[in-house]
Amino acid sequence: MNRITIIGAGYVGLSNAVFLADYYYINLIDIDRNKLKMIREGISPLSENLLKDALPLVVERIKIACKIDEQAIISRYVLICTPTNFNPETSNFDTSSIDQILSELEGKNFTGFVIIRSTVPIGYTDSVQKKFPKLDIAFFPEFSREGMGLHDLYYPSRIICGSSLAQPNPFTQILSEAAKSENVVALVTTTSEAEAIKLFSNTYLAMRVAFFNELDSFAYTNGMNVRDVISGVSLDSRIGNYYNNPSFGYGGYCLPKDTSQLLSNFGALPKNLIQATIESNETRKKFIVEIVKSRQPNTVGIYRLTMKKNSDNWRESPVLTIIRRLQ
Repeated sequence: MNRITIIGAGYVGLSNAVFLADYYYINLIDIDRNKLKMIREGISPLSENLLKDALPLVVERIKIACKIDEQAIISRYVLICTPTNFNPETSNFDTSSIDQILSELEGKNFTGFVIIRSTVPIGYTDSVQKKFPKLDIAFFPEFSREGMGLHDLYYPSRIICGSSLAQPNPFTQILSEAAKSENVVALVTTTSEAEAIKLFSNTYLAMRVAFFNELDSFAYTNGMNVRDVISGVSLDSRIGNYYNNPSFGYGGYCLPKDTSQLLSNFGALPKNLIQATIESNETRKKFIVEIVKSRQPNTVGIYRLTMKKNSDNWRESPVLTIIRRLQ
């Protein structure tokens, strides 16, 4: 088996490690020693059920480390799966961890393929390819849902390969062959186009959440059966009966930061819809708070703090904002 190094053992990195370990030896790198200890023992630090079941079956093929080592340098592929949080002060993702990894790989004369799976600003991969010309860098966005990361790698909606001059990268075939789905659509684009696909995809999902939340607010206020209205709207095949369940607002690791990053990437270009999506999400939380306060309760019960069902993540969870505003 060839070896693949994965840097970052979070939602994206660990899912990719288990997904690829059936076919490749995996070198998994993370700075969190407690997390690595759990993984070494075959215990998933994430609550995803499929991941919990699958990790013990492949853990013998996963070598762990806390820094870039010789095994990483001799790997054919290095996947970068580190967090890129949105920094409001710079209006951009914090890509410093990726910058540091690329610098170290070039300094140690890495000659394989670098695959960025972390979400990055549009234009980022092209800029670092110019900054680190000795490296072969591609961007492969991931589209995994929280709590369904491994499942969505097995059954991907599509594979997007973003590479310089839109040239095919052999990692596309690796993802396709490891998937359980047959005839997965693979699209080869430039790196900037692949970055745009990722951000626009998540921004559309955020917009859809905001749309059905506004529908819910209107129907509730006017005494309508919300479910009937949503069902009637969703029966149109152009709209579809999915991603249409009203909520407290979108949250989690991806949608809030990706919409903010895309808004920033637009710069001076018109962007009314994206701005409105972000504002609508805030309006929804205010609406929920006003409804609760209007009933003048002595005590308010809160069920589940996570950002959605089947998730162990409460990052940007809208219910946390609602709790603060109710206090």
